[in-house]
Amino acid sequence: MFYPISVISLAVLAITGTIANAAAINRTGWTVTADSFQVGNEPINAIDNNPNTFWHTEYSPTTAPLPHNITIDMKSTYIVNGLTYLPRQDGNSNGNIGQHTVTLSTDGVTWGSPVLTGTWANDNTLKQSTFANTTARYVRLAAQTEAQNKGNPWTSAADINVLSGPLPPPVTITVDSQETVAQQDQGTNAIDGSVATFWHTDYSVAPVPGFPHHATIDLQDVFAVNALTYVPRQDGSKNGNIGSHVIAVSADNATWTNVASGTFFDDQETKLVEFEELFARYVRLTATSEAGNRGPWTSAAEIQINYTTAYTPPSTSLGQWGATIDFPIVPAAVAMDYNTGNVIAWSSYEASTFSGSPGGITQTATYFHATGTVTQKTVTNTQHDMFCPGLSMDVNGRPVVTGGNDAAKNSIYDPVADAWLVGANMQITRGYQAQATLSNGNIFIIGGSWSGGQGNKNGEIYNPATNTSTLLPGCPVAPMLTNDAQGVYRADNHGWLFGWKNATVFQAGPSAAMNWYGTLGSGTTTPAGPRASDTDSMNGNAVMYDAVAGLILTVGGATSYQSATATNNAHIITIGAPNTTASVQTIGSMTYQRAFANSVVLPNGKVFITGGQVVAQPFTDTTAQLYPELFDPATKTFTVLAPMAVPRTYHSVALLLQDGTVMNGGGGLCGTCATNHFDAEIYSPSYLFNPDGSAATRPVISAVSASSVAVGGVLTVTTTGAVTAFSLIRYGSATHTVDTDQRRIALAATSGSGNTYTMTVPADPGVALPGYWMLFAMNAQGTPSMASTILVHT
Repeated sequence: MFYPISVISLAVLAITGTIANAAAINRTGWTVTADSFQVGNEPINAIDNNPNTFWHTEYSPTTAPLPHNITIDMKSTYIVNGLTYLPRQDGNSNGNIGQHTVTLSTDGVTWGSPVLTGTWANDNTLKQSTFANTTARYVRLAAQTEAQNKGNPWTSAADINVLSGPLPPPVTITVDSQETVAQQDQGTNAIDGSVATFWHTDYSVAPVPGFPHHATIDLQDVFAVNALTYVPRQDGSKNGNIGSHVIAVSADNATWTNVASGTFFDDQETKLVEFEELFARYVRLTATSEAGNRGPWTSAAEIQINYTTAYTPPSTSLGQWGATIDFPIVPAAVAMDYNTGNVIAWSSYEASTFSGSPGGITQTATYFHATGTVTQKTVTNTQHDMFCPGLSMDVNGRPVVTGGNDAAKNSIYDPVADAWLVGANMQITRGYQAQATLSNGNIFIIGGSWSGGQGNKNGEIYNPATNTSTLLPGCPVAPMLTNDAQGVYRADNHGWLFGWKNATVFQAGPSAAMNWYGTLGSGTTTPAGPRASDTDSMNGNAVMYDAVAGLILTVGGATSYQSATATNNAHIITIGAPNTTASVQTIGSMTYQRAFANSVVLPNGKVFITGGQVVAQPFTDTTAQLYPELFDPATKTFTVLAPMAVPRTYHSVALLLQDGTVMNGGGGLCGTCATNHFDAEIYSPSYLFNPDGSAATRPVISAVSASSVAVGGVLTVTTTGAVTAFSLIRYGSATHTVDTDQRRIALAATSGSGNTYTMTVPADPGVALPGYWMLFAMNAQGTPSMASTILVHT
């Protein structure tokens, strides 16, 4: 192939999916209206680019009641994916928006469902919210409450911007060799936008490095890539001009596909190489010769990557991301409320940071999934900063939150009373510990050197029935330690625990060594064997997707907690009788490497894997993975799904909701850093759509014989139409990539008269773990019903 083309083709940045990076659209010529305004505080002040002016609803001589709205006419149609809201900056909080929605229209008459709902915190900082790409001319921000929570009827705004994207990502480059002695010809010169500088391989050492030479560009996200532009050096010399070459692309920097090869002409003209469009994050240009055969060198003034120019909404066959949910906190921990279907979330003593905690306080929020609203509450009665805790749901459906910033404390949320209760302190102070509810109703806790001192964080039991904690001397933490670069401070964090038969616990990771912990008496420890050839996999995931068969999927993770490259490894563990060696099968890898990801089992037994990053680095979104994947247990393969709009890395969370969707949110909690994500997105799996993209018709559970059933008991379920499968999924809780509560049971149903079905719950409480479960019915298309809540008890 020979490309003596002399036209520079600059990178056109667009992706075929939701956009992660976005910029404010130029507001010149825009107009704005509002339902109310105070003279002197007109709506135009919200788009005048002056933070010292603001729109305010009327308060004199009369007061206009909530809700309020402000509508922006952008005068042209744009693909929009976000909004920023700047509260008034005059030191007064009157009118700061709390609960809100954003809706869009192309004509100012027909308005769709909200693309964004949530609650903003009561402060004067800039709020930014993103949502999936949508075509619109009109943008309406509606305020349902004022953020001060004093019942005030006002709304105000200093500035509102509408976002479109993406911005050019922070591209990086890696080269095999660079000259930095004779002159500064480093690899970054090839992506600095200037043809006056260039990258040149090293020629000051002996021997001079020979061919091949390569430059690898990291686009920081997966794009639809279709061309590369190579600009030779422009200083009059031809040394290093690339001759024969290969261009390859990769989504994960591990598996590469060659998309072009050939020879460039030996001149200073720009070369454009076009190729079949492929999704890729990494693009590698490899030189195998110098165009003039002058020496073993390679040089480049600029290397640019081209993307597709059109935005194509992802097919619903890959699922779909819905409206963004704004939280007033960074949701770093979450738990399902079985009583309402709401999500309880919390951060730390402050909404955006955990560092410097005085202790005794936690900022929480509740997401009402049915309405899309979010409320905020400050919890002080338990005197517990619940950041970085152990977390699991007890047999009564109460989230039990142990340790963290207040390393000895124990707080329990009562869903019926909507109240936080004080539990007995732990015997050992901990943070980042692992915790799992057991078949006998007790809760096992182990590890946690992040807080409360380092080392010897051996096992203990909390008994919710008696509100007591007891040490287990026979359950040392040592067998489950990873070989972390930071030592025990990180080596005993975030264990992958599963409550199992006869009050045992199976520890599947993150250490490569697996173990059984017995919790009766003084406790026991029994090796369960290695996780095949897998490495330590800190901040990876483990999900029990088939509890009856004892099947656990493990994915990703890294050898150390931070500054370590994640794997895309995947294994299936099978457990049976306690204290026996587990069976481990190595299966085909995920498409993407992931640490700090979250995994959620779906009603059909497939596992949704979302977020994470290639290099585990807390409080960064670099190398973030925006494309989730779906594991299919029938084929043991992974499918890449529709991309999310917001990176979800360290301190992100995910939960299955009662309607079979997945909430994925949070990330950050690092004060003034740029990676705080005060939001969540809802992912709707493809089973909720017809082939044409319309909403699938759900089966309906019209009656269940009982809302409570003993292990081994029988349930009779009536549906409004024919169904083909049933499953139980235990209500979940999640923090720091770990959800020890979720597990799935496929129920074998016998059909009776009409649409009545009978099924038996497993008899072992180690399989059907006591507590609250979601019961789903699925039709022949795999579409699940809304869940009915079932209490399983002994």
